[in-house]
Amino acid sequence: MSNTADFLVELGTEELPPKALEKLSKTFSDNLVESLEKAGVTFGEVENFASPRRLAVKISSILLKQENKEVERRGPAVSAAFKEDGCPTPAAVGFARSCGVSVDELEKADTDKGAWLVFRSTVKGEETRELLPSMVEEALAKLPIPKRMRWGDSQTQFVRPVHWLVMLLGSDVVDCSVLGLKAGRTTKGHRFHYPEPIELPNPSDYESLLELNGHVLANFEKRKAAIKAQVEQAALKVNGLAVIDEALLNEVTGLVEWPKAILGNFDEKFLEIPSEALVSAMKSHQKYFHVIKDDELLPCFITVSNIDSKNPDTVKQGNERVIHPRLSDADFFWNTDRKTPLNTELQKLKTVVFQNKLGTLYDKTTRVMGLAEAIAKQLGVDKKHVVRAAELSKCDLMTEMVGEFPELQGIMGRYYALHDKEDAEVAEAILEHYMPRFAGDSLPPSKVGQIVSLADKLDTLVGIFSIGLIPTGDKDPFALRRATLGILRIMIEKSLLLDLDKLLTIVAKQYSLKNNEVVGVVYEFMMDRLKGYYHEQGYRPQVFEAVLAARPTIPANFDARMNSVALFEKSPESEALAAANKRISNILRKNKEELPSDVNVDLFEGEQENILYSRLTELESDVNSLVEKQDYDQALKLLSQLKESIDDFFDHVMVMTDNKAVRNNRLAMLSKLYQQFSRIADISKLS
Repeated sequence: MSNTADFLVELGTEELPPKALEKLSKTFSDNLVESLEKAGVTFGEVENFASPRRLAVKISSILLKQENKEVERRGPAVSAAFKEDGCPTPAAVGFARSCGVSVDELEKADTDKGAWLVFRSTVKGEETRELLPSMVEEALAKLPIPKRMRWGDSQTQFVRPVHWLVMLLGSDVVDCSVLGLKAGRTTKGHRFHYPEPIELPNPSDYESLLELNGHVLANFEKRKAAIKAQVEQAALKVNGLAVIDEALLNEVTGLVEWPKAILGNFDEKFLEIPSEALVSAMKSHQKYFHVIKDDELLPCFITVSNIDSKNPDTVKQGNERVIHPRLSDADFFWNTDRKTPLNTELQKLKTVVFQNKLGTLYDKTTRVMGLAEAIAKQLGVDKKHVVRAAELSKCDLMTEMVGEFPELQGIMGRYYALHDKEDAEVAEAILEHYMPRFAGDSLPPSKVGQIVSLADKLDTLVGIFSIGLIPTGDKDPFALRRATLGILRIMIEKSLLLDLDKLLTIVAKQYSLKNNEVVGVVYEFMMDRLKGYYHEQGYRPQVFEAVLAARPTIPANFDARMNSVALFEKSPESEALAAANKRISNILRKNKEELPSDVNVDLFEGEQENILYSRLTELESDVNSLVEKQDYDQALKLLSQLKESIDDFFDHVMVMTDNKAVRNNRLAMLSKLYQQFSRIADISKLS
């Protein structure tokens, strides 16, 4: 008889949240796997299934019984367990009692630290079928569900009401109840195509029976692939290309169990509306895929039905009737918004709160204008377009179109600005100032867009920090981590020589903060994000810490140092120089006396001191010049020439001599040497 069997658990529910379905499914299987591993129950392949009305996991070759486990408990030391007359002490008696045996039944174990009383026993493994119910219950309880619901008069809670439960171990039903449901072997097929119950003989039949009899593609990834293929095929009917957004594809996969793609059309007159508005209407409201040809939107859409209709034309016509009023609304908004100039919306921003303690969107716009002007001045950019773009940046939030489709903010602002004959640079910056919108997104291409984007994000960052709403754990309601990374990426990847410390100080003044403590806190937060930025690019943490110690406040300059230090680290001299700098750092840190400002060559006692100081003095001017030019590669190469002189110095010279004057003179020279390296980075941190 086999000591393993396949296991299946399926929870039948009312329609689950489509956007969360994939994550719920994966987490459910991960939680079960974790419980099995903790219990020492071996298993084979794990498959998870998810559709609008079910979450299921199938695990092959689960061990039917835990292995027996040898357990050893250590008690008191033998020396403390018995009195001089050999009688057990209370410690020994208490330990034996806790083990359920007498003192005579305890054993002695000799270790390096002496002899101890121990209790050894064999714990018999439990039947896996006895463990599975609590594992399933725990796996469901740990699902990432923000708000659970109750239904009827039951106290049971889940993301949606539950209706059936399948739990099979091999061909046997696991006798248990979970979430108030008695486990069985009966699942259900498609709500319309096959509402009858389906009996499952064993776990291996689950997927095939649901597909062949129940009209349900239970595997999320297979269903997703089928939808993608069908949508692509449908687009070919009009010689077009379906634009398949991954998030929309996942959501649609979470909405259907038996997908059938259907191509529909809409009136060509709607193509006069900006394509982004049409796409938003189709994607956000109807979950349609749009179709393009030669990068132009076609007057058609692809919907994915949850039924295989005998009259697909009827389904098509129904969807066409539904999309028409949606597009008509977009057409109305487009025409209505253009009747008044975009800048007339500015005053309306006074009615919208940005944050209770930070004023309105109008207040924010005013601050962004001021900061954007300051940034433009630092970069030598004409402030006219920068200030105008900042002024109009939030105006489209008050338009009818963005009110209906919030995801079009910035996009519609650009269209309306162009319609109002605003400068093209200003219009593009209204769109670009939201960039990057997400991790890996493109950066603003134009200088004006970059400046307004920085001003907007810096204002939010300092403002939110100033009222104590600092991100903690996974809570970041104002997306400050994303904003910070966006700021740093723009400054670094667009090579903007902007001093971050100065910009943060300007923002703090605009908020009328009484002290600049928040500037330091925000700066540290940004450096933490910068560390993550470089980690993702493959830099060693030690390289980042070395550069951070020099505290360069210009991110583009920080990046130049990172590249140079990473290159220096590969040189043959780097290891010895890093170790020497670490040694110098330790020596200087321990010194409590004030050192002379100048090195006195008359106090040198050996040739090695003279040689090192002479080489350092020779290089000093060139190194300073290279650092001023931010040519850190060459500066570090020059300093690397000191390796042999530094090695000879430490091999032959005792720094901490009893002669105070000589000692302090040597320390002054080492301090001068250390400062030359530290102008670029603290390379002692590389060792």
